[in-house]
Amino acid sequence: MGINEDHKRFNEIVKGRIKEDFKKYITHEEMVGKSENDYVKIPVSKIKIPKFVYGAKNSGGVGQGEGQEGQKAPGQGEEAGDAPGEHTLEVEIEIEELAEILGQELELPRIQPKSANKIESFENKYNSVSDQGPKGLHHFKKTYKQALQRSISNGTYNPSDPIVIPVKRDFRYKAAKKVSKPATNAVVIYMMDVSGSMGEAQKKIVRMESFWINTWLKYNYKGLENRFIIHDAAAKEVDEKTFFNTSESGGTLISSAYKKALEIIDKDYSGDQWNIYLFHFSDGDNWSNDDTVLCKEIIKKEFTPKVNLFGYGQVESKYGSGQFIKDIKDDFSDNEVVVCSPIKDKSEIVRSIKDFLGKGK
Repeated sequence: MGINEDHKRFNEIVKGRIKEDFKKYITHEEMVGKSENDYVKIPVSKIKIPKFVYGAKNSGGVGQGEGQEGQKAPGQGEEAGDAPGEHTLEVEIEIEELAEILGQELELPRIQPKSANKIESFENKYNSVSDQGPKGLHHFKKTYKQALQRSISNGTYNPSDPIVIPVKRDFRYKAAKKVSKPATNAVVIYMMDVSGSMGEAQKKIVRMESFWINTWLKYNYKGLENRFIIHDAAAKEVDEKTFFNTSESGGTLISSAYKKALEIIDKDYSGDQWNIYLFHFSDGDNWSNDDTVLCKEIIKKEFTPKVNLFGYGQVESKYGSGQFIKDIKDDFSDNEVVVCSPIKDKSEIVRSIKDFLGKGK
């Protein structure tokens, strides 16, 4: 078996292990912090990597040398642990592969873009082989195998002089297949309450959940933009690092975040060419009922006509009242664009992701 086949088999083992322990990986904080471009680094445990151990030169073959059966080899330790060692290997997996696993395990439907632009985009995937093609797509390995098979079958192959010369009919080429890609234009605007009642545990939940939301949306859209808004009694747009590492001590006016999101949409994503996703995370503690009424008005009149999905995730906190999710559910329980998801702790992240993405919006 060649190195490429070995590598492919190893990747299949890794993906199988991730599927096996998927709920653990979905709440794996260390993994979320190791995303690089189109790859994610994942620490995978319990994979035994076989290796050869060579003895010293001229030390004899198997079973040779002095000593009786059952006698310990020289240099062998006298004491040993009674538990097997656990090997943790950090492997890279493509975001696309991770999204496929997410979709399979959570049974998520593919997203149907809302954009009025119905022109499909296509890209070439070279995942098949043809006996015709340009020189630049010559597949050396497949050509060699074809030539070798021909030599063996017609009796011209000589193991003692294993030279294989391909002829014209042996040549193989990478063949492209056009694959439809969803609409390019999509944006996710994340909003988070950073007032004093939202602690580190709540922010970790938001970080993990937003990572998986992004993973799935990237899989469904060729291009994806992210914007971040934090708020207490006032809202401001920030970068991703600031989003997950800011704490304030003020009160909470949720409408400030919704107004800022609306400002961003109207300035940069107006028209019908963008698929817009809004996700707001809070502990459900708003300053006043009047502000909650204003929030509901913005959702109804501004968000629902413009966005694919408005997701409100309420992260439980011992300091928050938790009232906001009840108010939103009362007014929008029959609206498919608005999805509410209570998140008690990180064990509920899987269910919450399915709440948000399970309708294929």
